[in-house]
Amino acid sequence: MDWNTRVTKLLNITYPIIQGGLAHLAYADLASAVSNAGGLGQITAMSMGSPEELRNEIKRMKTLTDQPFGVNFAIGQHGRPFKDMVETAIEEQVSVISITGGNPAPVLDLVEGTGIKTLVLVAAKRQAEKAEELGADAVMVVGHEGGGHIGRDGIGTFILTPQVAEAVTIPVIASGGIGDGKGLMAALALGAEGIEMGTRFIATKECVHAHDAYKQALVEADERSTSVIKKSLLAPARALTNSWTDKILKLEESQPGYDALKSYISGEANQKYIYDGLIDEGFAWAGQIAGRIHDVPSVKELFERIIRDSEQIRKTWA
Repeated sequence: MDWNTRVTKLLNITYPIIQGGLAHLAYADLASAVSNAGGLGQITAMSMGSPEELRNEIKRMKTLTDQPFGVNFAIGQHGRPFKDMVETAIEEQVSVISITGGNPAPVLDLVEGTGIKTLVLVAAKRQAEKAEELGADAVMVVGHEGGGHIGRDGIGTFILTPQVAEAVTIPVIASGGIGDGKGLMAALALGAEGIEMGTRFIATKECVHAHDAYKQALVEADERSTSVIKKSLLAPARALTNSWTDKILKLEESQPGYDALKSYISGEANQKYIYDGLIDEGFAWAGQIAGRIHDVPSVKELFERIIRDSEQIRKTWA
């Protein structure tokens, strides 16, 4: 099967599969495995403490792979400055910068003229059109099924992807509810030219920062095992359902507002679950695709499975 799409050509990768930014989890161990398997691995910039820490992680990445990789900037994290971090990525001549969680314009302005490819995560057609207008090279479209922060409108990947693909001329990458060959082929049928996966990559051997309890929770989850929190803050986000998310949802009903929620939705509460495995003392992001995760393979094994299943589907169609 010919896997060449505008996404593979743009990013100089073999397969149109991109690993999501994954706050606190997307480091060189995972990202290099994805890039070495033929996709685009990414490291997460804004989970790091300083530009120098980011620089060191980029350098480590370069020792683990000679393939293209990206650096993800989740710029909506409570107004934390990101200019120095972006400049560090530019200085290190990374291949790709992706932007999530905020207005991409300042980052796109910094990157302009460097030759670095830019991907912008969007959750609405109007956001995609704006990203194209601002000069993004491609958009990643996240549907309501996705893990972590999702759009306010509650539109699923099956509707949003073709809507965006018909509205913009730049390549579209589908995200949300995708974790296997069926999802990849569905995305291509909907007009996307690649996919982004987040939750599925957490449940891999190379996602070494994720606690085994987190991975096991993903394996045991079904399609009903997630909840959307932070809707009262107009920043909806999908996480694995547990006693902690139940508390958050009750607080959102009784005491809506950031002050009441801040200790429950903090990075510290997230890390207690994902790093320490304290599953009742924090929360963990996950999309509805968790219901289709049944094991913890290596990244290489996961890629081989996705490509094999995709090619079998193509033969069936023929």
